[in-house]
Amino acid sequence: MSSLSMFPSPPPVGFMSVCEASGELVAAKLGEEGMVQTQYCGQVGEFPSLHFPPDSIRASREESSAKAAFLPHDETVWKRAKEAWYEHGLGAVLSELVNSRAEVPGWLGWSSSAGLAVVRWLGSLHGSLFPHLALSNEDMIATFAENADWYHSALRAFCWHPHIHKFAVALRDNSIKVYSRTSKIVPLLKHKVQKGVSALAWEPQCASVLAVGCQNCVLIWHVDPMSLSSRPSTTTCQVLSRPGHSPITCLAWSPHGKLLASASPADTAMMIWSVSTETGVPLRRVGGGGVSLLRWSPDGNKLFAATPSSLLRVWETETWTCERWTNLAGRCQSSCWSPDGAVLLFTVADEPVIYSITFPRDADVVTSVKAGSKSAVVCVDVSQVAVEVGEEVLNVGGSVHSMVWDPTGERLAVMFTADPEKGTTSQLIALFRTRLHPVLEIMPCGFIRGEPGVSPELISFQESFESGALLAVCWSNGKLSFIPLMFVPSDDVNRIPRNGFGNGTVFTGQMFSQQ
Repeated sequence: MSSLSMFPSPPPVGFMSVCEASGELVAAKLGEEGMVQTQYCGQVGEFPSLHFPPDSIRASREESSAKAAFLPHDETVWKRAKEAWYEHGLGAVLSELVNSRAEVPGWLGWSSSAGLAVVRWLGSLHGSLFPHLALSNEDMIATFAENADWYHSALRAFCWHPHIHKFAVALRDNSIKVYSRTSKIVPLLKHKVQKGVSALAWEPQCASVLAVGCQNCVLIWHVDPMSLSSRPSTTTCQVLSRPGHSPITCLAWSPHGKLLASASPADTAMMIWSVSTETGVPLRRVGGGGVSLLRWSPDGNKLFAATPSSLLRVWETETWTCERWTNLAGRCQSSCWSPDGAVLLFTVADEPVIYSITFPRDADVVTSVKAGSKSAVVCVDVSQVAVEVGEEVLNVGGSVHSMVWDPTGERLAVMFTADPEKGTTSQLIALFRTRLHPVLEIMPCGFIRGEPGVSPELISFQESFESGALLAVCWSNGKLSFIPLMFVPSDDVNRIPRNGFGNGTVFTGQMFSQQ
């Protein structure tokens, strides 16, 4: 079984990883990154590194506390109650009516007060079972967003387009910028309801449609790639919302682009939207306390859905039935599918291992989920290890925050959660080599390091890179860097002797079972 103790040493202080060439990660001195990357990989980088200094981007905090102090009392109580319903649900409506007793009939103020007491009592009871429900919207986003430090990060969300050389990045001020290799124009997307942005997702079969997960809704932007305007009009934007379905922390398009799934940790139903008709169908099952993470399989047959509790589900997308796995040590923190949709990797919060669930490749759509392995098995050990780099000692590993699998199935990047109590650093990204055939193998490759004192906050592989894999990394200092990983496809490697690839992973043991 692969572990971090099998990894080569990371680059020393003052060096940062710039690429992979000849089976090894290459590092360069600060200031020489571009020259070294070009020397080893040629002109393969699709985009230059970008920098968004955190101090230059005004933080956009949730307005709920300020709204309580500066209520727009020039509006009628009914309008304020309507806004409260759409933003925060029934409890906020009752609270608004109680606080505005002078403006409503006496019987309504009294009944609202009694109703609010019941709602709060039920909320406290439910919150004792699912503590995350006691969090504010902003705290809930920070807890479940893919970004490792959503509160303070200058770059809050990032997404490559699956088939076109462009990406979108959400900034701390809730604006979104779209960069394209074929255009110097950088569209800037802003909308009055675009607050608390935590997720971005491009529609796979369209060059212009971008879904944005916000605090109270899902926004669908139509960004014309041929337009010369740098500020698309909000009239090109659709708003998808449903009472109680907020905040949105995860989005997932079906591979054919006809359906969009959205999730909120505060809603036990995940929404399946038909964007063209602006209609949504809630898929709800008992248990879990919400839906925190979604991953649509590349073959389109399966949809992974994790909850804030020790429960996860895999839906098959023809009859929309699901199988579930329980008894995890904690909530599912991250997950990713293999390119063929036959292997699901996931991690559990505060547990230093990566699990796998396998599904038959030759099964039909309906039976593929039911025929999946009944138990998840440990495939990688990422327990904390002490790594010596010259005079420096780094404690690496532990709890996994996020991981991404490149579209060829050749590289797996893993990002860790910092733990000050254990002295664990989150400055390094662990890169693994992977093979899917004849059996799944996960092998050490090396550590990716950024500038001194800087940690990765988001990682993502470009899906249309033709020379291996291209990893985008959003760093805590506001920099966005692109690391090309040049490697020989495993189909070619299988025809030559194996060397330098370490030991293959052996899957043994089981930690929890399907129910």
